[in-house]
Amino acid sequence: MSPLRIKAIAHKEWIQVRRDHLSLAMAFLLPVILLLIYAYAITFDVNNILMAVYDQDKSSVSRELVAQFTESGYFTTVAYPDSYTQIDRYLDSDSARVALVIPFDFSKNIRTGRRSSVEVLLDGSNSNTATIALGYITGIAGQFSRRQASSPIPPVIDLRNRVWYNPELKSRNFVIPGLIALIMSVIVSVLTSLTIAREWDRGTMEQLISTPVKPAELVIGKLIPYFLIGFADTALCVLISAFLLGVPLRGSIFLLFAASAIFLTGGLSFGVLISAATRNQLFASMLGMLTSFLPSFLLSGFVFSIANMPAPLRVVTYAVPARYFVSILKGIFLKGIGMRFLALEMALLSLYGAVVFILACRKLKKRIE
Repeated sequence: MSPLRIKAIAHKEWIQVRRDHLSLAMAFLLPVILLLIYAYAITFDVNNILMAVYDQDKSSVSRELVAQFTESGYFTTVAYPDSYTQIDRYLDSDSARVALVIPFDFSKNIRTGRRSSVEVLLDGSNSNTATIALGYITGIAGQFSRRQASSPIPPVIDLRNRVWYNPELKSRNFVIPGLIALIMSVIVSVLTSLTIAREWDRGTMEQLISTPVKPAELVIGKLIPYFLIGFADTALCVLISAFLLGVPLRGSIFLLFAASAIFLTGGLSFGVLISAATRNQLFASMLGMLTSFLPSFLLSGFVFSIANMPAPLRVVTYAVPARYFVSILKGIFLKGIGMRFLALEMALLSLYGAVVFILACRKLKKRIE
């Protein structure tokens, strides 16, 4: 393998990239735009839940209960209906997501130390919002009960919660590390999926065939410019995430970029494999987008928990490199863990990169012999 030939191929590819201003702008601007849009658009935080209150008791105690809901910051009281029919209209029209029904004898039961029931109606059309709202309601109701309890006997269990790694439970801290993996999967695959196909479309592949360049040298030479672009994009995304979006970066920056380099090598090699197999720029770009975005979004654990997937899909996720990169990024960003805990993910990511690189070289070898 000749370093001079690799350098010549890399120089040739860099000239092509530099002349294609649109692709170059897309390579640097698209990751930033996608990161900012998705960082603010994708959120699992549930705030400002619209609530209707049917207060049949109309006492100071019932008003105190309602006030505890609104003061929590999670609920906003938008209406005080006088019947179940009116509640139906609010829930049907999405004017409210939750309806609180306080019975006539609510304050009487509270003052006499008896159990009192409060009915909660939830709009379950959005199951995620309904589940989170139900958790908020349970917690607020528990706090209200403890404040109203007249018994001097302390509780048997004094439960004190501590949340590690993401104390404020911000979904942005959970989402953004996965976003970096998703964005880089798409960018590197789409960029390199055009490399070999472009040579065939422009008729320059025959010139490369006539040279003594080996398949591995051609692949490495074509990867180098895009690897540098992808590495710069990764650094830019990390800087924006840490300093602009406020995601804590607790782990080793060196380990983060080492994992990124391995992931970029595998993703770029996969793009070259697609390009060598299709020989058509349009089809290669479409296939690159399809095979990078969907698996990374659905099967990497970025949004949907892998543990909750059916068994056949869980097996498929082991072939998705973004699964390991997402795990690495979340471990480094949020937990600050090192190589001791990430060795398996790093090894599997390296194995994927090596296998895809070998396949790209073999596929390209068939074309140039």
